[in-house]
Amino acid sequence: MKPAPFAYVRPASRAEAVGLLAEHGDDGKVLAGGQSLVAAMNFRLARPGVLIDINGVRDLDFLRAEDRWLRIGALTRHAAFHKEVIGGPLGALLGKVVRHIAHYPIRQRGTFTGSLAHADPASEWCLVATTLGAQMHVAGPAGERVCAAGDFFKGTFTTALGSRDLLTEVRLPVLGENWRSGFYEFSRRAGDFALAMALAALRIEGGLIREARLGVGGVSDRALRLSSLEAELVGKAPQPQLFADIAEAARAQIKPSADIHASPAYRSDLIRTVVKRALAQAAA
Repeated sequence: MKPAPFAYVRPASRAEAVGLLAEHGDDGKVLAGGQSLVAAMNFRLARPGVLIDINGVRDLDFLRAEDRWLRIGALTRHAAFHKEVIGGPLGALLGKVVRHIAHYPIRQRGTFTGSLAHADPASEWCLVATTLGAQMHVAGPAGERVCAAGDFFKGTFTTALGSRDLLTEVRLPVLGENWRSGFYEFSRRAGDFALAMALAALRIEGGLIREARLGVGGVSDRALRLSSLEAELVGKAPQPQLFADIAEAARAQIKPSADIHASPAYRSDLIRTVVKRALAQAAA
């Protein structure tokens, strides 16, 4: 298949990109990495009249730690995280997660923020953003605003972004040295979309869990942060029975979706497995 006819524009600045989105509205689509958009266009599932290529907007191409946040610009590729972009637990976690994203050639072009804007329920970066409490920085005709990850994702391929909005930056909180993380994903083959995945981050001091972050992805219409189960972890010693109990509680709490790849019962069993293994990794 080939895409339907479209116009192509390449803005040189953030203001110009936002202006083009304001001008074209629903008819305009942003191109950064294009690893999801171009495929959808080729199948004519997406038919934008105007493709707005932001790759010439150099001030959107950055990745740096600042004020206890890791700032990720809209042109940061997945492949950037193959190297340790920041020291400590957060850098180790991102380096672990990135290797589960599709295949190497796709990671060379696809972008971190593009993955969040696309909002695929099986996106690893959506799980990271949701679980760690990321900040989304959005530019639009009315100016700039910040949206918390918990408010950003609305469902499958649906976010708080309007048709005239540009996701310019995502900020992840830097994890201190006492934090440890675990990530476990199950897919049928390497590079496939996850049937279930879990991310756990634990701050362990004095042999006890002092803070916890726990999330599950690939099982619902969006990544889920399990705040009530995070509270159950705090104040307890990290041990296998605790993690088994939390994993069982996660399985009971989540009503998973079904598709051609997995039934709800199968995904429900996977939830228990991925949560337990992510927690065990974090405590190791």
